[in-house]
Amino acid sequence: MALATTENTTTSSSGRADDTRDRRFGPAVALSCRECGARYDLGPDFACSECFGPLEIAYDFGRVTREQIAEGPTNIWRYRSLLPVPEDVASKPNMAPGWTKLVNAGNLARELGIRSLHVKDDSGNPTHSFKDRVVAIAVEAARNFGFHTLSCSSTGNLAGAVTAAAARAGLDACVFIPSDLEQAKIVMASVYGGRLIGIEGTYDDVNRFCSELIGDELGDQWGFVNVNLRPYYAEGSKTLAYEIAEQLGWRIPDQIVIPVASGSQLTKVDKGFKELIRLGLVEDRPYKIFAAQAEGCSPVSAAYKAGHDVIRPVKPNTIAKSLAIGNPADGPYVLDIARRTGGAVEDVTDAEIVDAIRLLARTEGIFAETAGGVVVGVLRKLVASGTLDPDAETVILNTGDGLKTLDAVAAEARPTAVIRPSLDAFRAAIA
Repeated sequence: MALATTENTTTSSSGRADDTRDRRFGPAVALSCRECGARYDLGPDFACSECFGPLEIAYDFGRVTREQIAEGPTNIWRYRSLLPVPEDVASKPNMAPGWTKLVNAGNLARELGIRSLHVKDDSGNPTHSFKDRVVAIAVEAARNFGFHTLSCSSTGNLAGAVTAAAARAGLDACVFIPSDLEQAKIVMASVYGGRLIGIEGTYDDVNRFCSELIGDELGDQWGFVNVNLRPYYAEGSKTLAYEIAEQLGWRIPDQIVIPVASGSQLTKVDKGFKELIRLGLVEDRPYKIFAAQAEGCSPVSAAYKAGHDVIRPVKPNTIAKSLAIGNPADGPYVLDIARRTGGAVEDVTDAEIVDAIRLLARTEGIFAETAGGVVVGVLRKLVASGTLDPDAETVILNTGDGLKTLDAVAAEARPTAVIRPSLDAFRAAIA
């Protein structure tokens, strides 16, 4: 991990790094510490050796135009000139996620009293969650570093995305999950092959175990997508910002509601918006970012409401298992972004999550997993409290498919009536 410089992350159109940059990583030129700004050579590293802050990708972007992007494929690789991937990435065996629907949610908007509302529905990705985006970038990094095994700690969706992507890329997979995950997510993660290891404990216990495994010979030549490949992996979430802006006609929405687990997705959506502004692809205008958590795992929301800058870890107890990270790595940055943009952080109960899942389904025909229920529930709460402007253009994220969390809504799922196969019986049933 060679120290390169101590300058802050910059982007430019000069192309001055063209002669020396590693073409395997496209416009990426270094790893940069988010805390102190120290810069390092691109490698499988995730923490600054100077201050132990998190590392992220620093770029030297060339000239990027809307026309160039529009000529690309209808997946995340249309934005390859903004990502740490090679120019020919679309030709390699990968899951090609992205370019999911931005649904004009007029029915839900009328129900909640909102003028303009869109749902970015990432359940349409190959393994039915936004995790396919981040894993696609991590796979390219794993290839570049010569790793033979793809791994992760996961609350469920990531495990399925990793095992599927590894199968497609011809890599081995070994993923780690809390042993009490939803059965549907266990099935999905296991069907693609590889090894699926259940750990007794919470996601935070799983994550600590993976950090230990990285330093052991058992984990040699393994790419842990959300640990030693995290700077690359996290960049996949920027593509949500890119797509939303492009699908809205190259503009940033006035406000957006994003679920928070580790907090990485929210911070990268913000980064994506800022990059589009810096490159002149969208108008520079204010936007607000709102963070959504489940009450049973809401350390960021609690800190926000208390006016604190430090996140106090909690033990998760919620049906929204995909958001059940009690010690979110990017929590402090979520607080900064919510405050800087004029947004907020809010949480909802399990009962509100279930009701919100049903609300989105019956108004827009979108069956969200529990994380989506958290977002819709928080949206409704923010509107009711006057925190979110109902007259401003709003986008919310649905990050996964409700078929993965059937237990959340199964209790009331039954036929409206059971009848004999006759018209008279049907008339009587619906009378």
